Amino acid sequence: MDARAGAQDFKYIEIFLKIWYHLKNMIQPTLFDIEENHTVESISNPKTYKGIYAFHKYWGKKPIESLDYCIENCTNKNDIVLDPFLGSGLISKEAHNLGRRFLGIDINPFSIEHTLFLLSLPSADDYKNAIKLIKENVLSKISESYALENGDTATHFLWNKDELQEVWKKNNNSRRKVQLEPSDFDLNKIKSFENYSVRNIQKGTFFENARINSMENMTIYDLFTKRALYNIDLILDEINKFSGDLKRALQLTLTSSSGQMSNMVFAITNRGKTKNQQSEKIEVGSWVIGLWRPDLHFEINVWNCFENRANKLYKALLEQDSFPISCKNSISDFYAKQAEMGIVQGNSKIELKKIPSASIKLIITDPPHSDRIPYLELSEMWNCLLNKKSDFSEEIVVSNAKIRQKSKDKYLTDMREILSESSRILTKDGYLLLYFNAKDKNSWSFFDSIEKQNSLVYLGSFPMEYSANSVVQDNRKGAMKSDYVLVFNHSRTQKTLNIFNKIKGWTSDKPFKEVKNA
Repeated sequence: MDARAGAQDFKYIEIFLKIWYHLKNMIQPTLFDIEENHTVESISNPKTYKGIYAFHKYWGKKPIESLDYCIENCTNKNDIVLDPFLGSGLISKEAHNLGRRFLGIDINPFSIEHTLFLLSLPSADDYKNAIKLIKENVLSKISESYALENGDTATHFLWNKDELQEVWKKNNNSRRKVQLEPSDFDLNKIKSFENYSVRNIQKGTFFENARINSMENMTIYDLFTKRALYNIDLILDEINKFSGDLKRALQLTLTSSSGQMSNMVFAITNRGKTKNQQSEKIEVGSWVIGLWRPDLHFEINVWNCFENRANKLYKALLEQDSFPISCKNSISDFYAKQAEMGIVQGNSKIELKKIPSASIKLIITDPPHSDRIPYLELSEMWNCLLNKKSDFSEEIVVSNAKIRQKSKDKYLTDMREILSESSRILTKDGYLLLYFNAKDKNSWSFFDSIEKQNSLVYLGSFPMEYSANSVVQDNRKGAMKSDYVLVFNHSRTQKTLNIFNKIKGWTSDKPFKEVKNA
């Protein structure tokens, strides 16, 4: 086949796919089929994330099925849905798809950026062209930093602590890897970067926290090799030439791939292929959670990591319509201008006080569950790459970093204040849906104050199964496998109960009645 004819055929296929995805989205505007996604049955059998929602790692993503069902059945078109702990921001897009106004608040700069990314996606063509331009400008420089003595480009470096064990490259005639002994050339190449200082990356703030293996004197240089940081800076130089939604998408491509660029990529050894057998083959792992830097780990070619994520995002963008959604960044602007969306960075305890009374129809939120996940501390690597400053003092969380003084008592006090404001801002027929779970009774103590101090009434709860398997949940001893969705409103009526009592596992009992004191 003539090469030009082959390229032309590929172009026609690409155009066909774009038309198909566009027509598909006109029929199916949300993540899953509407008929299936908003049924009671789907809540008990959530699907895993895909497409744009699976592009970036973020901890604590909740299944879309229960969110959609509750939004559709607890609110009407143009009602305001509020999430004071925005997290990954998936709910903002779902609320918009269902024709609701949405207000989201989070202290984490990354959460704000990821939400704005979901709401204002660039076109697939613009994104593809941007990646192509970045590649033209940086690939030769990045390849040179990983160049081998024979001119080939390395893909992986296997380290044991600070000692280089192996260098991997691709076989020119196949996709198989070639494993090489490190040469003096390789070692000198690495040494040439030892004095490198970052240019586009924020210093960052880290705390002594054994739960996530963070150290107080840790810096970004502990998480990446200096060669990796040199190459990340090259990519950031190019990203910073863009602006708006396209720049944000490129930045999040970098943060999404940063885990695989880091020193936290485990080398997997002794994986058994069959019973009673172990393999001596070394495989490439991935960064999951926390800041563990294993002795045996990989350094991976930065461009390969970036381009792999870019390819995934491009495919996801082909499935999306790129119609930017107007967002306001303050409570006052959201209300004054009757905006569709308000995405606000700040402390929810402070921001909720700015919301007019009886103006929110549904509060649906997944607050930090005691000390299960220190979201801001874990996001610091991403915020450094985004050059965003984190306000750790205002975060509502229990942290094992003692210097932060984020105790359980302070967390409970903050949560009681959040819930008090929630009662005030809800409409008479509004709902509060709280995604929560904890293993000790003390963590649930804010619960009793809701009915005692506010006018909210506890209706009941239903279990919320996770939509995807979690390495942390599956492997941490005693880890919880699900959350509860706790439902409150201002008055218990049969009409309100009918929305929830057909959900599998629904109970009017309090879920913590069997939980022991800690």
